[in-house]
Amino acid sequence: MIVKALRVGLGQLIVFGDWISRPAKQKRDAVAQSRVEQQAKSLALYQFHACPFCVKTRRTLHRLNVPVALRDAKNDHEHRQALLEGGGRVKVPCLRIEEQGNVTWMYESKAIIDYLDKRFASA
Repeated sequence: MIVKALRVGLGQLIVFGDWISRPAKQKRDAVAQSRVEQQAKSLALYQFHACPFCVKTRRTLHRLNVPVALRDAKNDHEHRQALLEGGGRVKVPCLRIEEQGNVTWMYESKAIIDYLDKRFASA
């Protein structure tokens, strides 16, 4: 019980720290931002709200100004089941990438952040 309380408290502290220190969004002209938003429709991030690795990944999305659908794999049974069936395990963060009819499930925050930086940093 004490461990759970500590975990919840620490998670909320991490979320608060993210909120007060969030990086500035990348600025693009309207046409470029529209392209990014269109490309982002093929992405979804399966995550837990207070997971430090998920926070790190969401900060990158915010910094790059990429509006990706966030899927709560902790509290939403449908999203949790989709992650298990599609990706093979319930581990977050996980980026679901759909391109040309193919779906890729990318785990590990570092791999996801590298992918996002390569795909959207210069967009």
